[in-house]
Amino acid sequence: MAGGMMQRSGSDGSLMAGVLGVLLLSVGGCASEPPKPAPTVTPDQVRSHADKAFEKLKQEEQHRAADPAMSP
Repeated sequence: MAGGMMQRSGSDGSLMAGVLGVLLLSVGGCASEPPKPAPTVTPDQVRSHADKAFEKLKQEEQHRAADPAMSP
């Protein structure tokens, strides 16, 4: 019975390799410099960017409507 308990299946080996890989990545992540905080974007900035993108889209649409040779 002891012989059966000492044998490892293939899934045990891959599980150990996965755990070891995660451990190495987490240790490596701690050794590097701390991550920089993400830049904060205010709702007004988001609204402004969206308005600009929408205006640009409307202008492109008007140009396509005015120039039928460009349409596919």
